[in-house]
Amino acid sequence: MSSRRVSFTARDGLMLSALDHPGPEGRTPILCLPGLTRTAEDFDALAERHEGRRRILALDHAGHGESGRAASPARYGIEHSLRDVLDAMAALHGHRAVIVGTSFGGILAMILGILRPTAIAGVVLNDVGPVLEPVALDHVQNFVARDPALPSLDAAVDHLKQTLPPMVMDPEAWRRFTAGTYRPGPDGAWHPRWDIRIAEAMRGDGKLPDLWPAFGALAHAPLLLLRGALSELLSEDTAERMQEARPDMRFVEIAATGHCPTLEEPASVAALDTFLDRIA
Repeated sequence: MSSRRVSFTARDGLMLSALDHPGPEGRTPILCLPGLTRTAEDFDALAERHEGRRRILALDHAGHGESGRAASPARYGIEHSLRDVLDAMAALHGHRAVIVGTSFGGILAMILGILRPTAIAGVVLNDVGPVLEPVALDHVQNFVARDPALPSLDAAVDHLKQTLPPMVMDPEAWRRFTAGTYRPGPDGAWHPRWDIRIAEAMRGDGKLPDLWPAFGALAHAPLLLLRGALSELLSEDTAERMQEARPDMRFVEIAATGHCPTLEEPASVAALDTFLDRIA
């Protein structure tokens, strides 16, 4: 089976895009929500491993990847993004799913636990929790706001290696990861695959709401937490508090990795596949 690129319209008319990896109708689908500078393609390896056994849907958030760019940066705020997820679940007929949320995608997954608890069959939180450390948020915002207009893929790889927190990848994986981060434009330079005005929406949203109630709203759902052992966004203290609040939560740290794991590290793969296989 092969994936197909699907498009649908959000309730405000903005065109959104997703990858639909088909699977049997009798099993709960997986809905993948990428991080703030990432796209649906981040989950291709996960989809390949579960091909034929599980339907996997991966969303490009508004302003990312193949989804439309908004007229106003305010459209990229959390409230609109939550509506987009609900619109995606309706349009793609994935009304109840296991949600795999990386960073920003995990924030959306937690809040969905309040808005639509019956839609959640399980949650994977990838390097995100109810408390986000300010120093890491500042780094993320600065990264999101910048278009470095890099001259080549190799230059883009070097730029990411120097800019991002530690990540364990071989040279080919770095090239794949970078091609998912930047794409060549008409000028031949490599530009971000997101609308850099998303940084304005981050500033406009101001201080994040208290997310502990949202985390608590996942009490009914099986839960896996992955944390980069060197993450500056999700602290050890917050992860420990999450474990105390949810003793049944599976918690795995990914060695030598900052924010955030790619989900292709051996430890990530083992934890993810074991967790997902236990959900019907």
